[in-house]
Amino acid sequence: MEKRAEIKRQYKETPKQAGVFQIINTVNGKILLGSSKNLQGRLNKHKFQLSIRRHVNKQLQEDWDRLGADAFRFVVAEVVQPKDDPGFNLDDELSLLEEIWIEKTQPCGERGYNKNLKIRE
Repeated sequence: MEKRAEIKRQYKETPKQAGVFQIINTVNGKILLGSSKNLQGRLNKHKFQLSIRRHVNKQLQEDWDRLGADAFRFVVAEVVQPKDDPGFNLDDELSLLEEIWIEKTQPCGERGYNKNLKIRE
């Protein structure tokens, strides 16, 4: 029981990475672009929802069901690099990364699964 408590403590103390991620359909090239203050947690949530057929993005879920999990890659596109600066603001840095990646990938419409440009989760 002590080992489990230690693992739980370590998990809680591990700093979470913030940044931008992509779920890429390797068959047709479409992507779902997202961002989060907890990248690994958010990617795990997407994988879980897709695996139990309960993802909120119906188009992504349909492609996942039709093509299978092997047709998708889960990628951390970019991580916010924290700075030892009293003026550093995680939300502002993440917003800047979001703008860059939205411009770079154009994840709505034919090119992606995003319904709008609000990608933070």
